[in-house]
Amino acid sequence: MHTRLAPLAALATSALFLAGCSAGTSDSSSSTTSASGTTEPATATAQQCLPVPGDSIVVLADDMMLQNSDNIVPAVNATTAEDGAVMAAVNTVSAALDTPTLIQLNKAVDIDRQTSAEVAAKFVTDEGLTAPMQGSGSTVVGSANFSENITVAEIYAAVLRDAGYDATVRTIGNRETYLPALVSGEVDVVPEYAATAAEFINRSLNGADAPAVASGDIAVTKAALDGFADFGVVFGEPAAAQDQNAFAVTTAFSDQYGVTSLSELAANCAGISLGGPPECPERTFCQIGLEEVYGLDVTDFSSLDAGGPLTKTALRQGEIAVGLVFSSDGELGA
Repeated sequence: MHTRLAPLAALATSALFLAGCSAGTSDSSSSTTSASGTTEPATATAQQCLPVPGDSIVVLADDMMLQNSDNIVPAVNATTAEDGAVMAAVNTVSAALDTPTLIQLNKAVDIDRQTSAEVAAKFVTDEGLTAPMQGSGSTVVGSANFSENITVAEIYAAVLRDAGYDATVRTIGNRETYLPALVSGEVDVVPEYAATAAEFINRSLNGADAPAVASGDIAVTKAALDGFADFGVVFGEPAAAQDQNAFAVTTAFSDQYGVTSLSELAANCAGISLGGPPECPERTFCQIGLEEVYGLDVTDFSSLDAGGPLTKTALRQGEIAVGLVFSSDGELGA
């Protein structure tokens, strides 16, 4: 998840870069639950898991849903959404996007230095994406000003053109800019991120102190989005693709200690070193959540950055065992 902050004009800022958590359940063979409801690691076979350097990094599965569900979801102007062919087109894109696919799209743009339009055109051709319904007229697909969002916007536009629309893509900026443009009809469609959008709209409508509505369960988050009918935006079907905070290790670390999920990390490792943004030790999405939801034993924290080069370099060089990254980072596909 990228920094997708900012309220509508005159509304209080809602800083959602680091979201709250929603705990699920785990297999009893890998963890136990205390009387307080906190998950604790099964330490019978746990060991201190030292960092293992390596060139490739891999995300550990967030199997207890510490992070909220920031699945890519089409956000459509309410009037535009009355056109079933538009909704059918963008939902077709959602059905084709999962996180590994999104990683490869980001790799093509951010690492291989292709343009978003080139990558989108190739993806639509390779996947054989076609519009299930035909329409006509002009549509404007808006996007935030970072490459992943622009690429998805270009994919929306390509399928809308197949449906018969004269579709163009307009890069607008951050959420405080593109959501008002979407509500007003200046743009018709924008690729959004479910949990972050839900909390942004929730606080815009209900105040900065409104109880959270997003969840680690995308069905719960989508239901919250559908409940904002008065906002002027209709949300299509969420893609399986997620761009959210995630925790990564080197592939060598994963192989050496036999961990592919955060629950396995907590069960197998009695102590780990963690790296991430400076605020990580104080945030429920980060160190606090890892300790309270997963029962992870964090013995050392390195103040680095949020999914950036400092964290990924520290992972590869064996300076930290686990680092906070973004789940759709193109480097995960390198």
